[in-house]
Amino acid sequence: MADHMCFGCSPHNPIGLKMKFFQHGDIVYTTFKADVEHQGYNGYMHGGLISTLLDETMAQWLWIRNIPCMTAEMTVRYSEGVPIGRELRVESRCVDQRRDRLFEIEGKIILPGGNVAVRSTAKFLRIDISEIQKNKKTIGQD
Repeated sequence: MADHMCFGCSPHNPIGLKMKFFQHGDIVYTTFKADVEHQGYNGYMHGGLISTLLDETMAQWLWIRNIPCMTAEMTVRYSEGVPIGRELRVESRCVDQRRDRLFEIEGKIILPGGNVAVRSTAKFLRIDISEIQKNKKTIGQD
């Protein structure tokens, strides 16, 4: 199995979203066009996958800055349905940082007309990547 199989961003995960991220000033963003395999209700994107887009984009705000992190808490507010077949813009920015360990990030999904369909806030915890690397040898060996 490849080392980097993240469902959100890995280009190697055959069923992943293969998200690519960009930075403009203090904003990290990506674009995504959902297809029929991403839908929940007919014609609209599945809410869990919408949350995944936001979680990944918010985490990338930190990873781009070489801050390894994991999601500690996340809230998602859906204002309107997210249609499949239309290009979405997903953005994130940091709104608070506590003691160089806990970061609060905001995310949003913007529809082609400019409406914000979904907003999210999340808290991310800085992690020690060497501990993750050390423990990965035992994951799944129970």
